[in-house]
Amino acid sequence: MSENNMIICRCEEVTYGQLVETATAYDCTARELKLRTRAGMGYCGGRTCRNLVDSIANKVQPRNEKQVSLKYQPPIRPIHFGDLGGVNE
Repeated sequence: MSENNMIICRCEEVTYGQLVETATAYDCTARELKLRTRAGMGYCGGRTCRNLVDSIANKVQPRNEKQVSLKYQPPIRPIHFGDLGGVNE
């Protein structure tokens, strides 16, 4: 497996190669890279890939002081799996 085929965002199945190619082609900030590739927009909300997406974007377009790094938003409140599946007791 080459480095370009390595999956960075498991939720949206975005590879390292896709991220680098998109960041280079569009000279993306981290936020724009996230919006163009959907990396960090899956079930985990970017908890696993946020730092890598941010660092790939910073290699292409260094961040200035006014830009913030990507953030993740946890669920509003926890929910039981039984509630999600509609299982009645």
